Parts: sequence; C-alpha cells; structure tokens
Amino acid sequence: MMRKVNQIRLHNLEILIAEAGSAAKLARAANTNSSYLSQVRNQLPTKKGTPRAIGDDLAEKLERATKKPQGWMDMQHTDRASPDDEYNAHDGPDLHSLLPLISWVQAGNWYEISESFAPAYGAELLPCPVKCSQDSFVLRVRGSSMEPKFHEGDLIFVDPDISPDHGKYVVVRLDESNEATFKQLIIEEGKQYLKALNPDWPNRIIEVNEKATICGVIVFKGEVV
Repeated sequence: MMRKVNQIRLHNLEILIAEAGSAAKLARAANTNSSYLSQVRNQLPTKKGTPRAIGDDLAEKLERATKKPQGWMDMQHTDRASPDDEYNAHDGPDLHSLLPLISWVQAGNWYEISESFAPAYGAELLPCPVKCSQDSFVLRVRGSSMEPKFHEGDLIFVDPDISPDHGKYVVVRLDESNEATFKQLIIEEGKQYLKALNPDWPNRIIEVNEKATICGVIVFKGEVV
C-alpha cells in the first residue's frame, strides 16, 4: 500500500513541476531545498539504502505552496499528461536561449536568487549549445582540481534541474562555504562523495553530508582558445 502511495506522490510531483515551470521554481515556492527535491524525484538512496520518498511533511508543503486541497498529493489525477511527458517538458528552452555568466558566490546561492536574478548591464550572456532549463547558468572554471578534463578559464554550462546522478559533474556548495565549487559526484551505498579529477590534488575524495547543496549539473563545456 505504501509503495502505491509513493508512486502516486511521485506522479503528482511531476504534475506540480510542470505547472511551476521547473523543479527549482517548485522548490522555492514550497520553501524546500531544490537538491533534496531532485533526490526525492529521482529516488536516490538514503543512508539505509532505501529510495527517498515524498514524506507527509513534504507532501503538505507542496500542497500548500501550490494551493492544492489537503490530500491532493495522495489522489490519482488521470486528466494530466503522463509522467514521462511531464518530465520531458521541463527540459527547457531552445538552443538560442541566453544564459548568464555568473560568479561562484552567485552559483552557491543560485537557489535563492535565480528567480529574481537580473544580469547587470554589460554582463555576458551566452547561448547554451545543448538543451537546458531556463534556470541554467554559466561559470568560468578556476584552478586545476578538475584537470585534465576541465582547465582554468573553460566555460561550464550548469542546469539546476538535471538529476545529480552518480558520475555526473556537479556544482555544489558545502556547508562551510558561501560559494560553490565543482567536482564529480560519486554515490556509493547511499553515501555521496565529491571527487577531484586531478591525480595530484590533495584530498581528492571527500564525503558530503545532507547539508551540502547541489546547485546544478554540468551539461556542456566550452574551451577557451
């Protein structure tokens, strides 16, 4: 019975994301962490190894934020598009959309500022060569921790609505910092680690706790020539 409820809630979550325009916007409206919502959406494992589910507290938050009646998350809504259609619908604008080049401090707080963010006069706006959501942004790589794949000055295009799966390159803000960094995400036995690609980098692999905020997944890299 509980498994059926979980599946209904996951289906209804896709409906709410489609109505909100993106998972990040829904998370903001519900005052919940967008990376946690993404983990629930994609049923990433908990520390016990069980898939993350939409609990009663999150279900109530989503209902209140979207002005749905109490219990709406537990009801089947068959007059909507299929979950796969709704999931694909959030992929974002066409290839001509322009994304802002932002700082690493802004990236670390993108969850809070993206909805009201307005590029300053003269700011760089860049077209994303691949499909990405309207909340995506661009960063310029600093340092050498991700060499040889990423070099200082490279441009990375980051989508906050992509699922942070094992092996993906993610932009993340750690709880002790006010700015973001980026590393490869490793998920093993329900635990999450960040890995630097540079074999000479000290402390190449660090474990991250649930307080770390995954700000987005890198979907494209542009090399500076």
